[in-house]
Amino acid sequence: MMIFDLTLTGSDLLLVLPEIFLTLWLCTVLSVDFSVRKIQHETLAYLSIGGLLATICILIWFDQAGIIGALFKNMYVVDHLSIFFKILILLATAMVIFISIDYVKGFRFFKGEYYFMVMMSGLGMMFMASANDLISVFVTLEFSTFGFYVLVAYLRDDIRSSEAGLKFFILGVFAAGLLAYGISLVYGETGTLIFSQMASTPGSYGLAIGFLLIFAALGFKIGAVPFHSWIPDTYQGAPTPVTAFLSIAPKGAAIAILIRMFYVGLASFKPMWVFMFVCASIISMTYGNVVAIAQKNIKRLLAYSGIAQIGTVMVGLAAGTKMGSDAILFYLLTYLFANIGAFAVVIAVSHHIHSDEIEDYSGLNRRSPFLAAAMFLFLLSLAGVPPLAGFIGKLYLFVAAIEEELYTLLIVGLINIVISMYYYLIVVKKMYINEPVDSTPLTVSFPIKTVVYICIAGTLLLGIYPRTFIDWAVSATLMFSKIAPPATAALSTLPGS
Repeated sequence: MMIFDLTLTGSDLLLVLPEIFLTLWLCTVLSVDFSVRKIQHETLAYLSIGGLLATICILIWFDQAGIIGALFKNMYVVDHLSIFFKILILLATAMVIFISIDYVKGFRFFKGEYYFMVMMSGLGMMFMASANDLISVFVTLEFSTFGFYVLVAYLRDDIRSSEAGLKFFILGVFAAGLLAYGISLVYGETGTLIFSQMASTPGSYGLAIGFLLIFAALGFKIGAVPFHSWIPDTYQGAPTPVTAFLSIAPKGAAIAILIRMFYVGLASFKPMWVFMFVCASIISMTYGNVVAIAQKNIKRLLAYSGIAQIGTVMVGLAAGTKMGSDAILFYLLTYLFANIGAFAVVIAVSHHIHSDEIEDYSGLNRRSPFLAAAMFLFLLSLAGVPPLAGFIGKLYLFVAAIEEELYTLLIVGLINIVISMYYYLIVVKKMYINEPVDSTPLTVSFPIKTVVYICIAGTLLLGIYPRTFIDWAVSATLMFSKIAPPATAALSTLPGS
């Protein structure tokens, strides 16, 4: 008879203090919504943001004080890498709630529950960032996804939202099945579920298939080709703040798992998984950028842009080095500010014109110079134009690829930057050159304006003075050293390598 000692000491409870605090806080938000009659939903929003910011402060204290450790036989780890991703997730969650305040006014019912579901999804993704074994990955991933199943279909009277929710649910369940089957194969071949204990396992076909299935499930979460089919319709049909949330937070949490799984659990199989990431990166970048050109809806354009951006992130995974992981973390920071900022502008414009069609952005500069300039800045950052944050992020990723002699990946990445510039500038042309159909000035609410200013500041600061943030990313991945053998061992057959 096996007896598991799950007793938690005071030091153990300290490690999960951020999660415990946020759990109690979101329960408080829900209780206040139920118990206080006629409470304004704006009050609940600011209460939620206060809890998220307090949790971020706790995590910053953890990072500065070096409070790290492991729980439940190494199933759950708190280290600098997990702290980085938790702060990233909570920043995204707080900004999404901020830009939701005006949007939620249009809901007929369940305004308070909306903020609870957003916070619950953020809590689930915090657990994902600390998952260090395959069971924890499965449980935390499903925990975070449950909230999104509800949020995507939150507009009950909108058929597009219902359709998006159904597609997201069906493909989400399919991805969960792939993950469960992959986990069973890996456990059958290795006899363990902890990533660090898999490093010495000899290779086999069963192990390879198992990890391919796990990658497919996580590829669904990050929206990499060919697991991207849910993204365009879901992005278009879901409430726009939820779309903004989907575009960054789940991707960050899933990438945290990918880094931990491949850099730690599969370090000895680097030549094989590097080839997989190179292929996925090239296909995702190219497909996302090419298909984005034909889009007429701004949310679908940003959806395909997001697919291409994930392809760029996988350049760092393909490098398979500490520098590659550093570049991924920094790039996700740049993507957070540019993407959330772009969706904040979309929400502000849609609130007035009740349309997400790119054609309806004609003459936006004449109606709101502030929104047009902000969108221009965010699109240029997403494209990788200096001196903005996106340029430094892409440069860092490409240098990591050059270090590993991944020249084919570099060339494809540079070509895709040119392609992305084309469709981003189509939007810019509409805003600055085309004449507006309606010249009525657009007003911008305080919450939207605040988030846009924060994102502008982040985009400029990370581009002009990136050193502090790069140092933060470097310190978060100190556990990773350069993984041998070199990536080129598996890529000698690629043209241009």
